[in-house]
Amino acid sequence: MTSLYWHTCGEGDADLVLLHGWGLNAEVWQSIVPRLSAQFRLHLVDLPGYGRSQGFSALTLDEMVQQLLPLLPPRAVVLGWSLGGLVATQLALTAPERLRALITVASSPCFTANDEWPGIKPETLQSFQQQLSHNFQRTVERFLALQTLGSESARADARQLKEIVLSQPMPAVEVLEGGLEILHHVDLRSALPEINVPFLRLYGSLDGLVPRRIAQPLDDALPASPSIVMEKASHAPFISHPDTFVQHILCFIKHLPT
Repeated sequence: MTSLYWHTCGEGDADLVLLHGWGLNAEVWQSIVPRLSAQFRLHLVDLPGYGRSQGFSALTLDEMVQQLLPLLPPRAVVLGWSLGGLVATQLALTAPERLRALITVASSPCFTANDEWPGIKPETLQSFQQQLSHNFQRTVERFLALQTLGSESARADARQLKEIVLSQPMPAVEVLEGGLEILHHVDLRSALPEINVPFLRLYGSLDGLVPRRIAQPLDDALPASPSIVMEKASHAPFISHPDTFVQHILCFIKHLPT
């Protein structure tokens, strides 16, 4: 049986959907839930095959979106982190009438580096894919450690991410491989100008997976989309700098058209 874990909490009258990154689950948001629950109805989602959303095989990006759409509240602000940012972006491209706004965090329309675009080296992603079948828990832990490198609280942040992973059922190897396939091959850069909802992009200045250098070319391509680079933050700014992160989110949503 396949069922999507979708938990709603909070006391506000606006809907904010939170989509996590590769290998993790909705518990990753627990540090900011208390900071946002007074202002929003928060929708905490385990992506298909991750955490409590068991029974799914590896899905493409479009297939993930089709699983989420039936449960998406009308006029929701959708926030996606890392891989979840790709899912959120595809939601905005597929069903813009359902979204009030889009927020991506430490995410990229193209995660793989090439001669003209900064990102994750293709051989790094290939290495993770190869290692998954041998020792997938150790591979996930290694990837989590990369997400916190550089921040002042890197060790504590990595420990927190590991605890979040272990607190819920681990994804199947094929689901993790499918997620890496999306990170490796999806490129939404040419489609971004089609996004017609308010769009905020947040980056960490020390992020080694999504380099801050991608902000400027996207600023140029998307002049209506503001970007914020959080100083001293790495790939998980909502864990290392939760108060600053939440202030950026609140400020953006406060100024959205009604």
